[in-house]
Amino acid sequence: MTKKRFASVWDAIEDSGAEAASMKLRAELANEIIERMRARKLTQAKAAELIGVTQPRVSDLMRGRLNLFSLDSLVDIADRIGLRTRVVVSPKRAA
Repeated sequence: MTKKRFASVWDAIEDSGAEAASMKLRAELANEIIERMRARKLTQAKAAELIGVTQPRVSDLMRGRLNLFSLDSLVDIADRIGLRTRVVVSPKRAA
């Protein structure tokens, strides 16, 4: 049996490189949002009020249910909680 190596866990679980890249971006953004909520000591209810979603939606985010969030929705949430987002694009490494 040969072992296949992946650059990241997202490459291993997603069907395409584009899907893996999207999931990685969503995970990074979600982690920053969660850290911001914790730093501000927000309850899920207060965070929901601040970012304009329901408390169960905040719970989904906190539990890492990233498949329920688009990249656009996470960018919007980040903005509402006081985070600035930017995208850095670079060429892929040669295989």
